Amino acid sequence: MTFTEQMITIGMVVLGTVLTRFLPFLIFPAGKPTPRYVWYLGKVLPPAVFGLLVVYCLKNVSLFAGSRGVPEIVSIGVVVGLHRWRRQMLVSIAGGTACYMLLVQVVF
Repeated sequence: MTFTEQMITIGMVVLGTVLTRFLPFLIFPAGKPTPRYVWYLGKVLPPAVFGLLVVYCLKNVSLFAGSRGVPEIVSIGVVVGLHRWRRQMLVSIAGGTACYMLLVQVVF
């Protein structure tokens, strides 16, 4: 890339970041109530993303080859247990990922 192309790329990244950070404050000012569809999306999107992550992670698991899905099943149990205990999605995902990596790298 030439220097000009690099500067254009950096400028576009900065512009995209600024727009995604400030645009919601311009569209939904503090004095006006938040639209109902925004509240609805705020409620349904986090569980939907979590469900999508589960489907994506389990799409290539074979119950008839290798470890027969044991690391995945144990890790899902860890995720569910951590989430019921702490109610923090980041802790649940990080704990399940750490458990899965430990099982795959050390045990299986």
